[in-house]
Amino acid sequence: MAHPSLIISSPFEAPTHHWVRESDNKLKLAFGRRPAGYEIFDTRNNTVRGVELDLVNRIRERVSAWRQADYPGVTAITRQLLEHWHDSSARQYTFYFCQLEAIETLIWHIESPAEYKQGIAIPGDGGAWERLCNKMATGTGKTTVMAMIIAWQVLNALTYPKRNKDFSRAIFIVAPGLTVKERLQVLQPGHPANYYDQFSICPNEALRQKLNQAVLLIDNWHSLMPLKDVARSVVKKGAESDEAYVRRVLGALANYKDIVIINDEAHHAYRNRPEAKVSKKEAEALGINLDDATRWIEGLDRIHKMRRISHCFDLSATPFAPTGKTSTETALFDWVVSDFGLNDAIEAGLVKTPRVVIRDNALPNAKTYRSKLYHLYREPEVQEDLNRRGAEPHEALPQLVQQAYTLLGADWREAYAAWQAAGHVSPPVMLTVCNRTETAARLEHYFRQGDAHWPELQAPARTLRVDSKVLDKAESGESTTADKAYEEVLRDILESANIPETIKARLRPLKKEELLRAIIDNVGKRGTAGQDLQNVISVAMLSEGWDAKNVTHIMGLRAFTSQLLCEQVIGRGLRRVSYDTEPVQCPDGQVRDLFKPEFVNVFGVPLSIFQDVDDSGDAPPPPKPSIQVESLADRAELEISWPNVLRVDTVLRRELTIDWNNRAALQLNIDPAQIPVTADLAPALGGAADMSKAVPIDLEKIPEGFRQQRLLFMAARKAMESLGGKFVGGRELLVQQLVRLVERFFNSDHLHIPSLFHQDPLRKRILIALSMDNIVQHVASLIEQQNSERLEPVFDPEFPIGSTRLMRTWYTTKPCTETTKSQISHAVTDSTWEDYAAKRLEARQDVTAYAKNDHLGFQIYYLWRGSKRKYVPDYLIRLANGKMLVLEIKGEDSDQNRKKRLALDAWVRAVNARGGFGVWCWDVVKGEPAQIDDVIGHHAASPLHSEPIGESLGAN
Repeated sequence: MAHPSLIISSPFEAPTHHWVRESDNKLKLAFGRRPAGYEIFDTRNNTVRGVELDLVNRIRERVSAWRQADYPGVTAITRQLLEHWHDSSARQYTFYFCQLEAIETLIWHIESPAEYKQGIAIPGDGGAWERLCNKMATGTGKTTVMAMIIAWQVLNALTYPKRNKDFSRAIFIVAPGLTVKERLQVLQPGHPANYYDQFSICPNEALRQKLNQAVLLIDNWHSLMPLKDVARSVVKKGAESDEAYVRRVLGALANYKDIVIINDEAHHAYRNRPEAKVSKKEAEALGINLDDATRWIEGLDRIHKMRRISHCFDLSATPFAPTGKTSTETALFDWVVSDFGLNDAIEAGLVKTPRVVIRDNALPNAKTYRSKLYHLYREPEVQEDLNRRGAEPHEALPQLVQQAYTLLGADWREAYAAWQAAGHVSPPVMLTVCNRTETAARLEHYFRQGDAHWPELQAPARTLRVDSKVLDKAESGESTTADKAYEEVLRDILESANIPETIKARLRPLKKEELLRAIIDNVGKRGTAGQDLQNVISVAMLSEGWDAKNVTHIMGLRAFTSQLLCEQVIGRGLRRVSYDTEPVQCPDGQVRDLFKPEFVNVFGVPLSIFQDVDDSGDAPPPPKPSIQVESLADRAELEISWPNVLRVDTVLRRELTIDWNNRAALQLNIDPAQIPVTADLAPALGGAADMSKAVPIDLEKIPEGFRQQRLLFMAARKAMESLGGKFVGGRELLVQQLVRLVERFFNSDHLHIPSLFHQDPLRKRILIALSMDNIVQHVASLIEQQNSERLEPVFDPEFPIGSTRLMRTWYTTKPCTETTKSQISHAVTDSTWEDYAAKRLEARQDVTAYAKNDHLGFQIYYLWRGSKRKYVPDYLIRLANGKMLVLEIKGEDSDQNRKKRLALDAWVRAVNARGGFGVWCWDVVKGEPAQIDDVIGHHAASPLHSEPIGESLGAN
């Protein structure tokens, strides 16, 4: 490995090894997968004990046996989904092993035969409806699993309506706050960035269209609160009935029974059992508000009472609940059925690796012999000072805390300089989670008033203290009391941000609660109010769904009495910046592409698993800066649009044809000398005329009477009349075909007019008009009717036209080329071929516009090995002659690639036959990169309907 790392597994495969801690707190490698379980870490007595989850481990064995037996008992729909989800070639982003295991476990529980579940009983929470929990660490893709659950439930419910106990099309997703609610909108099938399309959840377009029939409600738990009684109302209506409550909360979903509930961050939805005497203080220490948890569950109880909950699926990284027992402060939900915890996620590289302080050059703690920086708050001088009530903001922090910030700040400065040198727009972020509001105020003063040792950290406009009360109100959509000083801080952060004025103008009218969300939810995100933040101070754990990826340093200044608390705090800094891989020899001897390690450096949080980097270990380089790829509105003239075709049908129909190869029969001569085009009129008396008073009539002076389109329809009408009922078919269809045939005859050389006039287009049209009956009778005599196959495109009714204008802004760390001939700002060029292609497209005069087909949504469907796949060609190019060229660049060929090109050829022919979208052509470059010029030149110089030449070039 290039540097020490705890990453030992591919995220796409079942783990084969895991780390275990020895008695001296060193880590050693063990064979096999880590058993499901969790640790209770007693910081008071410096002890740790593991709790194995016997139920989850037994379920793993049953699911594995069921999988190896090829999923007996599942429906045909479920089988299609499972086969499609395991096919990594069917999507751009392969599913993680933990995602597949989570959804398979739920399917196993509901669909597998009884013999695979014998002896397995999943406890409940004491309520009347079943709960199943997937425990998945932060960063392991819970939202994608929700999309898989929805597809599995809805598609089965629509296909097998009588199995209402197993499946439902009515889904209610409950979120812990507005932040998560907004981010879960990608689960709506009609959302522009929906996960079903982004991750290819459905195996074919028919099922994808069927999924649009889902009845889906996404709301935060606050909607489950009962209405407040209005004590002074004129008409006392009494408490809200259960039926009225359900109709108000569920809206359109209230028309359905057997509803599926998905609880996101489900550890907030805890049923407080009477026998569990839990103090409010203890629950809040675990990040759980007992009142909120009770209201959440009470609301679901009322829904079950009136509409029935068929299944409830809980997802959480930390599904723990307080027990009320001093010996065991937390307990995992009894209904956890799958487990992929933080340690598993670290070993698979799905999250950053935490690095905690394991030593320093000062005297260690006398009891634990650890560095005092390991659990700062437990040091007597720190705990006593930070626990004082009424401490003023300007009071100095304990000396040890200041020393810790100086050390952590020095490391942060190095990261800051490295990120700047690498071209990052946003800085790395230092996050502090402390014990009380007085401490947060002191820390804010320490950084904003210049007491911090490092000048770079003395940045008022880049430092945010998160007011927990304001944030809680913001998450529920409520308003707090006036706090002018805090609002002033938020507005100062906004005005100081280096973002466009248009964005600031949009954010200025927001209330302070909304502005706080706009800042804290977008830390490190380019073009937002949180773009430049580098220091975040919070008392609470921050809202669930906080996904700042640039947190590199964490300071813990509170008591950590359990592993749960450590995971919750460190989880706020675990999101990866990039997903670059490197080849690594794994413990089983196989070389795999593993994610490159990223680190978050931690002071004061006694996490039990950490990266032990010795003195020779190098710190990782800063992650690559991301490039913002966007559609530029000021390049509207470079917009490229295309039809969104779901499939191409081959339609058999009767069609009018002419044998265009029979030149002798087609030939028709018109003699201009026999056709009067002008005439002179003069007054006449008897047999004589006064030529001096002659008045000319010249048909060329009235060109509007001889427009091509008018002549075509006149000829088609006359031909229709002369043919009578000779041919079968609707009049409108026959007229359309006659127009095309006559137009081709007019434009061909079969209609021979001597050179005296035919070079003048207007004169030629006049001669045609004056010879109309002759021409029509000639063409009609050549027409035959025969059966023909026609390619007919079927358009997406929800999104019939795609466009570069509609592309959503996205970010990449791959090499890019800035464009001048594309509405898209950059073209990703992560290979020499792509770089060469982009440069040639920019340079060629016969290319007027182009777009790299990346995140555009242009795709061709094709059939491969019995299932429908999506093919994404490389480039869309508009040529100077008006043609649209779909260009594919392949360094090598394969049977699957040839199948893709057949589908592309059918797409092009169908779209051209349909008309209305211009003239399209396609080609492939699969030999030398220089053949790009040959291919583009061929289509740019050829007639509108040009055949591809890349196949023959590549063959040579």
